[in-house]
Amino acid sequence: MKSSKHKNKKFWDKEYNKRGAGHNLAVSTAPSSDLVKFLKWLDKHPESGVELGAGSFVYDIGCGNGRNLLYLAREFGMIGAGFDISDEAIAHAKSKADKHNLNLGFKVKALDGLIDMPDNSVDLALDMMVSHFLNARGRNSLRKEIARVLKPGGWLFYKTFLLDGDRNAKRMLKEYPSGEEGTYMHPKMSVAEHVSSEEEIRELYGEYFNLHKVLKSHNHLKNGRANKRRSISVYAQNLK
Repeated sequence: MKSSKHKNKKFWDKEYNKRGAGHNLAVSTAPSSDLVKFLKWLDKHPESGVELGAGSFVYDIGCGNGRNLLYLAREFGMIGAGFDISDEAIAHAKSKADKHNLNLGFKVKALDGLIDMPDNSVDLALDMMVSHFLNARGRNSLRKEIARVLKPGGWLFYKTFLLDGDRNAKRMLKEYPSGEEGTYMHPKMSVAEHVSSEEEIRELYGEYFNLHKVLKSHNHLKNGRANKRRSISVYAQNLK
């Protein structure tokens, strides 16, 4: 039987391959609008004492085709690194970084809850719709790893699926149970996927981070019926 990591890799390689791009998901090359919104908020709140700009180091967990790192490097002069399970995605990211002579490093790596970076070396960490593929132990490990590699006062931009009010998520938990609370087996990717409540997120990350802002999407219902999946974005600052 093929492992869940193998299935996940195969799925994403197909998504990022030109022949398969967008087959199941809309693979974009534009930066995440939620990340752009976070950067604008940060610019308006200098009281945090931490400025992100030229020379700031960004680490992108599950960077995909590198769209967010490429944007941060081009627009703000940031440097950084990222990894993803997909060879296709990393090949695209490396090609774009080389073309524009950007100081970014990309590598193929499976998500395992560990970060190959020194202590206190990162200004901004990105976990955007990635760590929900980990089990409870892996998510807890990754949370500690992010706090370890972030500089004092460094930032985590975190985005994941939100269970609260999401009828689609509750249906999938009922129809495709995985054996772990809050986790279902994705019907297309055949891998476990966790969906969190806001309370769970605050409890998990509040130990290591100051959660300055929490934003929840509101397009999960349309005319009283389930519409899109619901997400939550968190602006979290390292407490150390």
